[in-house]
Amino acid sequence: MKFQEEVDMQAMILAAGFGTRLLPFTAIRPKPLFPILDTPLLILTIRRLQHAGFRKIIVNCHHLREQIVQAVQGIDGLIIQEEETILGTGGGLRRALSCLDDAPLLVTNSDIYHNLDYRSLYDAHLRACLPVTMAMHDCPRFNGVGVLGEEVVGFGAGSLKNAAFSGLHVLDPWVLRDIEEESFSCIIDRYKRLLAGGGRISSYRMDESYWADMGTLADYLDLHAGLLSSRVPVLAELLPAVQLSSVPPEGVEVTDWAYLPDSVRVKGACRLARSVVWPGAELLEGCSYRDTIVTSEMSLGGEVI
Repeated sequence: MKFQEEVDMQAMILAAGFGTRLLPFTAIRPKPLFPILDTPLLILTIRRLQHAGFRKIIVNCHHLREQIVQAVQGIDGLIIQEEETILGTGGGLRRALSCLDDAPLLVTNSDIYHNLDYRSLYDAHLRACLPVTMAMHDCPRFNGVGVLGEEVVGFGAGSLKNAAFSGLHVLDPWVLRDIEEESFSCIIDRYKRLLAGGGRISSYRMDESYWADMGTLADYLDLHAGLLSSRVPVLAELLPAVQLSSVPPEGVEVTDWAYLPDSVRVKGACRLARSVVWPGAELLEGCSYRDTIVTSEMSLGGEVI
């Protein structure tokens, strides 16, 4: 293993999924491009990785991939991996193998909001000297992995299910070689085989970090409620948007909370409650928007009167 100073850090963002739990919104926009306040989560993730020192970043995409390609166009050091068929987390990583350097790869899901320091996770992998390091935490809603001490010991079987996988991990590229090329697979299945063959996986605890899965409409709205109330840590890249969100535009009555970007168009007096308005959306006169997302195409998922 190379010493930290010699490692050219590389990362991959898994952004190919369908986001079915967020339908009908994911029928018009891929989940990685859902804005957190006014910044698409994918762009936020790329910026954070770059700030942490990652010079090569691979993004795979499948569902509505033309939108993702357009969103990341021109970003230095970014490689787009378009997938004609959905390959899953294992298959997507396997396809990227030919683009990887001989150095560990940090992998992150594209639908999580967190404040874990990427560099700390990467450095922990270098110190552990094991082929895989998984960022784990205690999250009862998702606990399904067995962890003993500083190692992952099993997935979803047996009585030990005391931790949740965060979707953040670092792996040595050789781990991907025995995944069948251009075939759908889950990276967890590869990790199960690794353990079954006597291999070891390091556990990096992130219990002190904030983490949220943006899987459902309720999750997405709750994340914004937390950001606007300071219940959720606000990443530095999002601070300006939070600071500008306190005063609603003239004619808009806000109950409880709502987020409106500068680009919203207000057509007349209306009401908002517990809702997120996407950039470029239009608020119609006389309407009341509750527990929903208001997009430039439509308002779905909550109550619009």
